[in-house]
Amino acid sequence: MRVMPPAVRKAALVIHIISSVGWLGAIAGFLTLAVAGLTAGDPQLARAMYLGMNMIGWMIIFPLSLASLVTGIVQALGTVWGLFRHYWVLIKLVITALATLLLLVHLQPVTAMADMALSTDLGPLDMNAMRVQLVFDAAAAMLALLVTTVLSVYKPRGLTRHGQRLSNKQHTLPRSSKSAST
Repeated sequence: MRVMPPAVRKAALVIHIISSVGWLGAIAGFLTLAVAGLTAGDPQLARAMYLGMNMIGWMIIFPLSLASLVTGIVQALGTVWGLFRHYWVLIKLVITALATLLLLVHLQPVTAMADMALSTDLGPLDMNAMRVQLVFDAAAAMLALLVTTVLSVYKPRGLTRHGQRLSNKQHTLPRSSKSAST
């Protein structure tokens, strides 16, 4: 495994943190708009909320989710943590990848809602099930991103089977091989 030089590692970490925190913040804004759209009694206000959600989703949230996923993979591959070595890294990868895929699925009804808001006045009870679903989906995304944040900070112990094999292999290498591989 090749470890990135410290300057590159730190730059990649900064980009990863910025994209991940930005993604979390954008989801918080999206959730706020979803709640406002659900509770809006004024059709013009509802229209503005759903148009804003569509723009934030495609122009901010989706690019940040991709940036977070890619920079997370770069961080894992270029550091001692590895991509499949520790459970917490693997769980973060799975959550981030699933969240990004689900985001693509979730953005379809957001776009449909924005198109509907443009073509008709939305009354307080129109499309209520979809409005509730948008709030629920945004809250679930917030929870998933908070879990990845907690995992990043606490880094729970535990090696995967792959990580255990690598660890055992490193411990059984002759002393001269260990120093040559670092």
